[in-house]
Amino acid sequence: MKNPDSGCSTPESGWTNPESGSPYHYDLVVTGLLIAALFAGQHTSSITSTWTGAYLMKYKEHFSAALDEQRKLMEKHGDKIDHDILSEMDVLYRCIKEALRLHPPLIMLMRASHCDFNVTTRDGKTYDIPKGHIVATSPAFANRLPHIFKSPDSYDPDRFSVGREEDKAAGAFSYISFGGGRHGCLGEPFAYLQIKAIWSHLLRNFELELVSPFPEIDWNAMVVGVKGNVVVRYKRRQLS
Repeated sequence: MKNPDSGCSTPESGWTNPESGSPYHYDLVVTGLLIAALFAGQHTSSITSTWTGAYLMKYKEHFSAALDEQRKLMEKHGDKIDHDILSEMDVLYRCIKEALRLHPPLIMLMRASHCDFNVTTRDGKTYDIPKGHIVATSPAFANRLPHIFKSPDSYDPDRFSVGREEDKAAGAFSYISFGGGRHGCLGEPFAYLQIKAIWSHLLRNFELELVSPFPEIDWNAMVVGVKGNVVVRYKRRQLS
């Protein structure tokens, strides 16, 4: 049976366990889908929202640029925010993307090799990868490669602007905060949409000041976020 809206098979179609060959129980399938839908982006989006805000409050020039963008959108659309208006927030998008480059919540991506192949590095070393082995890469490392990103440890959202586009400097996998290829994160568009919705509301309605020191990275967490509390002083206002 197929969902007429999506064209995708529903659980009634008899999804099977690839190891045992027996069908999954309907309740297990639905539970798995709900867990993925409700919680897949919970930690990652909240962590990225925190890093984005911390960087905006630390670097006033980027904070001002994000505010100016909101003012222009309010002049054009009033207080309304919808999908199309969120899509116009290029400055905020770059600020979020740069926070994600520096602090990808998932610091290890793994894939299983389905065939024997080899890889040659920029230094000319060749590695043989046997079928069945696990291959891993680290976005936390790859996103700071100096031959791709200029001043890789600096927060510079404009590196993604037209004319620079450092995220394309070495091809499709230059920027891998969301993975890539056929197994890239399907939630990437929603993640940007969600975080832009959060920060556009905060920028329009609050004056914000970072009170605590700039946060450190909590490398002990499975989903890598900030260590300790991030304390912000805020005051309600109406952006105009």
